[in-house]
Amino acid sequence: MAKKTKQAADFIVPLNINGLEGRMMHLPAPKAHADREILIVYGHHSSLERWWGFAQNFNKYGAVVMPDLPGFGGMESFYKLGKEPTLDNMADYLASFVQWRYKRKKVVIVGLSFGFLVATRMLQRYPALTKKVELLVSAVGFSHYEDFVFSRTRLRIYRALSKFITHRPMPFIFRYTALDPWVLRRAYHKTFNARKKFAGASPEDMERMMDMEIVLWHANDVRTHWFTTHQMLTVDNCTKQVNLPVWHVAAGTDQYFHAHLVEQHMRIIFSDFYNFPNSSKLHAPSVIATAKESASFIPIAMRRELQRKVLRPKQ
Repeated sequence: MAKKTKQAADFIVPLNINGLEGRMMHLPAPKAHADREILIVYGHHSSLERWWGFAQNFNKYGAVVMPDLPGFGGMESFYKLGKEPTLDNMADYLASFVQWRYKRKKVVIVGLSFGFLVATRMLQRYPALTKKVELLVSAVGFSHYEDFVFSRTRLRIYRALSKFITHRPMPFIFRYTALDPWVLRRAYHKTFNARKKFAGASPEDMERMMDMEIVLWHANDVRTHWFTTHQMLTVDNCTKQVNLPVWHVAAGTDQYFHAHLVEQHMRIIFSDFYNFPNSSKLHAPSVIATAKESASFIPIAMRRELQRKVLRPKQ
């Protein structure tokens, strides 16, 4: 009998924390790295299933845990608790998760794009947690609104639009008009920020990608999505330092961020900065990326470091 191929669903379990219900992915550690714990904090427009291939790559070096963020991946939003999904509230949630899950353990933290913003703010608000961090990884992360490549006019438009959609009844209207599957299939791939996602995709991959995009748009709370979009477009995480070096994985061609500004801002925050550009032509792996297709987001130097028993960034 053929061996069953492992699927993301095989490693997803319920998560109930701080009064919110969601899910988390847990991949047990391989024997060679039984003591290493790796926490992945996914980015915007996400679900656990989207980052399955990415998680498999890190699972070669330790146990991987990836929790939902409130309002993302189908998890209940902060609005249920009468709170807004601010970066501070997201950071407090992540701190609660780290304190609950890891207690006396050290952990490698991998923040993906928006997830890195959350991880940074957590370490700024809870500096004692830096002692628990074995390695801090930014996977195409950023720290400041000036990191975006958008023109000032486009940035102002995006800020105004994202702010407008957070006000009721706009999230409801947006959900049942712009996010209707029929509309998404015919219009989404033509939008400014989505064109590169679909560039060069075969008809079969295009169909699979649109299937996943529809799942993502419907699994993520609309109001949370646009509130956090506005947060990203106005963020300044450079106001407080973090006593840790950061290992930054940069996309070779990033349609969202200026690489040199990302580096400048991270050097303000962190005690040191190690840059690892890859060959990717996109900000992040596609929404259907396999482990092989996500592999470039763990550079060789980082793989070597993760092979070590004790992680110590080198000069």
